[in-house]
Amino acid sequence: MKKYTKSHEWVEVNGKIAVVGISNHAQEELGDVVYVDLPESGKEVKKGDVLCTIESVKAAADVYSPVSGKVVEVNEELEGKPELVNESPEEAGWLVKLEIQDESELSDLMDGEEYERFCESEG
Repeated sequence: MKKYTKSHEWVEVNGKIAVVGISNHAQEELGDVVYVDLPESGKEVKKGDVLCTIESVKAAADVYSPVSGKVVEVNEELEGKPELVNESPEEAGWLVKLEIQDESELSDLMDGEEYERFCESEG
Protein backbone atom coordinates (compact mmCIF):
# COMPACT_ATOMS: atom_id res chain seq x y z
CA MET A 1 0.00 0.00 0.00
CA LYS A 2 1.27 3.46 -0.89
CA LYS A 3 1.66 6.15 1.75
CA TYR A 4 1.98 9.86 0.98
CA THR A 5 3.67 12.91 2.49
CA LYS A 6 2.37 16.48 2.73
CA SER A 7 5.22 17.46 0.38
CA HIS A 8 3.72 15.10 -2.27
CA GLU A 9 6.10 12.15 -2.20
CA TRP A 10 4.84 8.58 -2.13
CA VAL A 11 6.44 5.52 -0.62
CA GLU A 12 5.60 1.87 -1.15
CA VAL A 13 7.21 -0.61 1.22
CA ASN A 14 8.16 -4.17 0.34
CA GLY A 15 9.90 -5.80 3.30
CA LYS A 16 12.75 -3.47 4.32
CA ILE A 17 12.83 -1.68 0.95
CA ALA A 18 10.87 1.51 0.30
CA VAL A 19 10.28 2.65 -3.27
CA VAL A 20 9.96 6.46 -3.40
CA GLY A 21 8.56 8.81 -6.05
CA ILE A 22 6.43 11.90 -6.44
CA SER A 23 2.66 11.83 -6.64
CA ASN A 24 0.58 12.41 -9.74
CA HIS A 25 -0.56 15.69 -8.14
CA ALA A 26 3.09 16.81 -7.79
CA GLN A 27 4.00 16.01 -11.39
CA GLU A 28 0.92 17.92 -12.60
CA GLU A 29 2.03 20.96 -10.59
CA LEU A 30 5.60 20.71 -11.90
CA GLY A 31 4.74 20.40 -15.58
CA ASP A 32 7.06 18.74 -18.11
CA VAL A 33 10.03 17.18 -16.30
CA VAL A 34 13.32 17.71 -18.15
CA TYR A 35 15.91 16.44 -15.65
CA VAL A 36 16.10 14.40 -12.45
CA ASP A 37 19.18 14.83 -10.26
CA LEU A 38 19.27 11.44 -8.50
CA PRO A 39 21.38 10.68 -5.41
CA GLU A 40 24.28 8.23 -5.37
CA SER A 41 23.61 4.66 -4.26
CA GLY A 42 24.77 4.28 -0.68
CA LYS A 43 23.72 7.80 0.36
CA GLU A 44 22.23 7.88 3.87
CA VAL A 45 19.20 10.13 4.36
CA LYS A 46 17.07 11.07 7.31
CA LYS A 47 13.31 11.55 7.06
CA GLY A 48 12.72 15.04 5.64
CA ASP A 49 16.18 15.37 4.02
CA VAL A 50 16.37 16.41 0.37
CA LEU A 51 16.57 13.14 -1.54
CA CYS A 52 16.91 14.54 -5.05
CA THR A 53 15.88 17.44 -7.28
CA ILE A 54 13.48 17.38 -10.21
CA GLU A 55 13.73 20.07 -12.87
CA SER A 56 10.79 20.92 -15.09
CA VAL A 57 10.15 23.59 -17.70
CA LYS A 58 8.48 25.61 -14.91
CA ALA A 59 10.73 25.13 -11.88
CA ALA A 60 13.15 22.99 -9.93
CA ALA A 61 11.70 21.14 -6.95
CA ASP A 62 13.34 19.27 -4.11
CA VAL A 63 12.06 15.80 -3.30
CA TYR A 64 12.17 14.95 0.41
CA SER A 65 12.76 11.54 1.87
CA PRO A 66 9.56 10.18 3.46
CA VAL A 67 11.61 7.86 5.71
CA SER A 68 15.17 7.51 6.96
CA GLY A 69 17.35 5.00 5.18
CA LYS A 70 20.09 4.21 2.71
CA VAL A 71 19.71 4.57 -1.05
CA VAL A 72 20.12 1.06 -2.46
CA GLU A 73 18.97 1.73 -6.03
CA VAL A 74 18.13 4.69 -8.27
CA ASN A 75 15.89 4.62 -11.34
CA GLU A 76 18.59 4.90 -13.99
CA GLU A 77 15.95 4.98 -16.73
CA LEU A 78 15.22 8.57 -15.69
CA GLU A 79 18.66 9.70 -16.88
CA GLY A 80 17.60 9.20 -20.49
CA LYS A 81 13.84 9.54 -20.01
CA PRO A 82 13.03 12.07 -17.28
CA GLU A 83 9.53 12.37 -18.78
CA LEU A 84 8.71 9.00 -17.14
CA VAL A 85 8.03 11.07 -14.00
CA ASN A 86 5.15 12.71 -15.91
CA GLU A 87 3.98 9.64 -17.81
CA SER A 88 3.97 7.22 -14.87
CA PRO A 89 4.74 9.09 -11.62
CA GLU A 90 3.54 6.35 -9.31
CA GLU A 91 4.91 3.36 -11.25
CA ALA A 92 7.69 3.46 -13.90
CA GLY A 93 8.70 7.00 -12.86
CA TRP A 94 9.80 5.97 -9.34
CA LEU A 95 12.95 7.74 -8.14
CA VAL A 96 14.86 5.68 -5.59
CA LYS A 97 14.72 2.59 -3.43
CA LEU A 98 15.69 2.99 0.21
CA GLU A 99 16.61 0.41 2.81
CA ILE A 100 14.40 1.59 5.68
CA GLN A 101 16.04 2.29 9.06
CA ASP A 102 12.91 2.91 11.15
CA GLU A 103 9.59 1.51 9.98
CA SER A 104 7.72 3.46 12.68
CA GLU A 105 8.29 6.62 10.59
CA LEU A 106 5.70 5.30 8.14
CA SER A 107 2.93 5.83 10.69
CA ASP A 108 3.13 9.63 10.17
CA LEU A 109 2.25 9.30 6.48
CA MET A 110 -1.18 9.48 4.80
CA ASP A 111 -2.95 6.69 2.95
CA GLY A 112 -4.40 7.35 -0.51
CA GLU A 113 -7.78 8.63 0.71
CA GLU A 114 -6.22 10.96 3.29
CA TYR A 115 -3.83 12.27 0.66
CA GLU A 116 -6.68 12.96 -1.80
CA ARG A 117 -8.48 14.97 0.89
CA PHE A 118 -5.24 16.82 1.72
CA CYS A 119 -4.74 17.79 -1.96
CA GLU A 120 -8.35 19.01 -2.21
CA SER A 121 -7.99 21.09 0.95
CA GLU A 122 -4.86 22.77 -0.47
CA GLY A 123 -7.04 24.25 -3.19
